[in-house]
Amino acid sequence: MDQSVLNGLHLSADGTSNYHGHKRELGHRVFVNRSLHLENIKYYGFDMDYTLAEYKSPQYEQLGFNLVKERLVNMGYPKEILQFEYDPTFPVRGLWFDTLYGNLLKVDAYGNILVCVHGFEFIKHHQVYELYPNKFLKLDESRVYVLNTLFNLPETYLLACLVDFFTNSSDFVRVERGIKAGDFLFTYKSIFQDVRRAVDWVHSDGDLKRRTTQNMAYYVKKDKRLPTVLSRIRESGAKLFMLTNSDYTYTNEIMSYLFDFPHGADADEPHRDWKTYFDVIVVDARKPLFFDEGTVLRQVDTKTGGLKIGTHIGPLQPGQVYSGGSCELFTKFINAKGKDVLYVGDHIFGDILKSKKIRGWRTFLIVPELVRELHVWTDECQLFAELQNLDIKLGDLYRDLDSSAKVKPDISQLRTCIRDVTHKMDMSYGMMGSLFRSGSRQTFFSSQVVRYADVYAATLLNLIYYPFSYMFRAPAMLLPHESTVAHDQAHQPPPPPGAEASSLSSAVAAEDGSASSFSLSSTASKLSSAVKGSVEEPPLPPSNNTAATVTTPVKDGKDLHRASSIVHTRPSTPTVVTHTHDEDYSEEEEAGSGAESATDKQQRDASD
Repeated sequence: MDQSVLNGLHLSADGTSNYHGHKRELGHRVFVNRSLHLENIKYYGFDMDYTLAEYKSPQYEQLGFNLVKERLVNMGYPKEILQFEYDPTFPVRGLWFDTLYGNLLKVDAYGNILVCVHGFEFIKHHQVYELYPNKFLKLDESRVYVLNTLFNLPETYLLACLVDFFTNSSDFVRVERGIKAGDFLFTYKSIFQDVRRAVDWVHSDGDLKRRTTQNMAYYVKKDKRLPTVLSRIRESGAKLFMLTNSDYTYTNEIMSYLFDFPHGADADEPHRDWKTYFDVIVVDARKPLFFDEGTVLRQVDTKTGGLKIGTHIGPLQPGQVYSGGSCELFTKFINAKGKDVLYVGDHIFGDILKSKKIRGWRTFLIVPELVRELHVWTDECQLFAELQNLDIKLGDLYRDLDSSAKVKPDISQLRTCIRDVTHKMDMSYGMMGSLFRSGSRQTFFSSQVVRYADVYAATLLNLIYYPFSYMFRAPAMLLPHESTVAHDQAHQPPPPPGAEASSLSSAVAAEDGSASSFSLSSTASKLSSAVKGSVEEPPLPPSNNTAATVTTPVKDGKDLHRASSIVHTRPSTPTVVTHTHDEDYSEEEEAGSGAESATDKQQRDASD
């Protein structure tokens, strides 16, 4: 390790570091699940909706909600539903809709139910157990629909409104799996299917796009940093592409508005057309199908918005716009490996999960809700502190008790307090709680973010606050036995076989005073040795050892190498970096990270 790095560590008396490093402003941060070195990225890809173009909330959700209501009335639903008003404090992304019982479910990574809502009625625990044995539901696509996207927020609230309306209306009778009106039965599944069809129609054939483009300033956020960050990515040597499911006409209107400034990327540059910021533009991509078999690749006539006849067989030309295609064909045309690409999008399934699992792209998830989540996380810190204090009190009640205890402490009051504080924490985020957790348990959405998003942020514009040589380093994901045990609670295991001689040498050194105090230089050398993977070998026995000596001589490294074919030979500790610690580690970096060089290998072979 470089000495300058070690000099930057602030070590306490016990040798542990208490320096957490420089952090950018909270609103400018990019958060890391898996280490990512921007210097290795050759292509930056961007979705448009809710990524390049961020829609204003709750105005945009309100518009979609009203249009779907109108469509349902046209499909035959009661006109009374037009009185529904969108409430942004209720829906949250990542909920499951159970089409069998008509319930909205907030679940954890494994399908354990954290919150259950029927309409606007929050179901009590004993009722949840009656509907779902063990409070668990398997993710079955024939029964469950995951409301994962920001476009699903109006749909989530409308489903709750409809279930609540039909359940409490005197004109309908509630049955186990739906609603009955005279001789007609409306199952929750049929209601869900009607809502899905209405939503799809509003997005494809309805007025959503027209109403949006008619009042851009009201529905779409515009930020002068966007052309700047895209221009700086290109200046770093990487290429850019846009990959969106939207059609060209709508894409062109939205993007033209986003880049409608009197200047270019900088104030002293002339205005440029939005298409000049990208090397490749693909519309009508039909993700996630794009990452599987895909569709026919066509070229778009940018003057008419129509598609040119014939299949485009390459190459992809700068300044042109293409429609459809597949990821396999696309990456072949741009000559990119999976990890060469960082794709930025908001759709956990269509953008992130599929691009990661199928094509191995690096992924950057946009989570606009982070602004609200971080606001609550910091402003309600007293609730988190209160919960920690309650945990300490709970531990104190059991402090002097072991398996011989006959009297059980009364923890009922503490449990009530813990439940109350946890509930206050959840309600600080909204009626359905946090997007990422329920109490101490992570949600299904949270688990997908951790699993499939390498990095995530509230907006892609946060990239402007990092150099494009930046190394995003993932923090350690601590397990309970690591996060709840301090490093000063040292556990002393029995010494490994053959370590007695080394221990004796250490004891002698301590008596001489050479190891009587902690020093930064000794710690630095230890850290340096650990990083290089070097191993201190035990001392060799004296040269006058005879064959009659009972103690077996310790073999050096070459002896172990030659004896590798002998059964039961103990494995030798690797002396070069062989274990993968970071997903972002590349073969090009091996020579500088402690791997055996060609010269060292030749010298070792010669000595053998």
